[in-house]
Amino acid sequence: MTGKERISAALTGEPTDKIPVMLHNFMPVAKEAGLTMKQYRENPRAIADAFIRSVETYEYDGVLVDIDTVTLAGACGVDVDFPENDPARSHKGNLESYEQLPDMKIPDLSKYRYAVNWLEATRLLKEYFGDEIYVRGNCDQAPFSLASMIRGTENWMLDFYMSEESKIHELLDYCTEVSIQFIRLMAQTGCDMVSNGDSPAGPEMIPPDLYAKWALPFEKKVIQAAHDEKLPYVLHICGNTEAILPLMIESGADGLELDYKTDAKKAFDLMKDQCAFFGNVDPSGILALGTVEQVRQATEEVINVFSGTNRFVLNTGCALPPDTPEENIRAFVKTARGF
Repeated sequence: MTGKERISAALTGEPTDKIPVMLHNFMPVAKEAGLTMKQYRENPRAIADAFIRSVETYEYDGVLVDIDTVTLAGACGVDVDFPENDPARSHKGNLESYEQLPDMKIPDLSKYRYAVNWLEATRLLKEYFGDEIYVRGNCDQAPFSLASMIRGTENWMLDFYMSEESKIHELLDYCTEVSIQFIRLMAQTGCDMVSNGDSPAGPEMIPPDLYAKWALPFEKKVIQAAHDEKLPYVLHICGNTEAILPLMIESGADGLELDYKTDAKKAFDLMKDQCAFFGNVDPSGILALGTVEQVRQATEEVINVFSGTNRFVLNTGCALPPDTPEENIRAFVKTARGF
């Protein structure tokens, strides 16, 4: 089977000849290619070539095309810092009052340089790999997460207790339109899957009832937009998501990418017959800082938990740090290939 065939099969619960492997590894990809994060984000050809090099080095099945976590926020006018050697970041929102919201225009992402670079890199990768390697075009932030950046985290958390619900809804509608626009543009690259991150919506930031009220309905709209484009969708939320896993499944996502803080056995019990599990070896404590033997043991543990389902793609729980040792990445993939 090809890498694309393996991951496609995992999404539908069909058997595979080997454990499918995908890496959340854009930072090591850039570093191993000799690129600063600035050089990486500025050049779609460099992004594509870096991923091609990585796949050919480690022989995994699926590319997760990621660049930064503030691209949509930047397009919406949030002040973004672009460090030379780190991913871009935002420090505060640009919507100080909801009275400003009617003046905020929906950005044209096809003209925002960093979105364009992201899209072009994905197109180049799909053009190169064809049907051999699965290409997942990540689409930055889901609506709740984008709203958090636009308002600023502190204001956004206070809004649920101090602002009019109609205003919160209006902002989330705005963010949903932006997120869906990126999904539709990404679909035009020919990618095999799309995804978003919505980590501020997780239980480490808000309680499950607020997730159900203010994140889930808008995630559903984005996921439906992906399905309208005939593309499967993966939802990523950091932290321990056990308290909201049933709701995340309800979102309609074809797969959930969960980090190491979520108990894999509990996730298996809930997800095994409903959607695919992407994860969840600890990217920092194990893959970046652990020994080869620790990587092997942790990888085996996750694989064994999910041995009772075909709906499984081995992945890291979140983005790998840039200094993740090559030998640890090789051990991660090799362990999967041994099953």
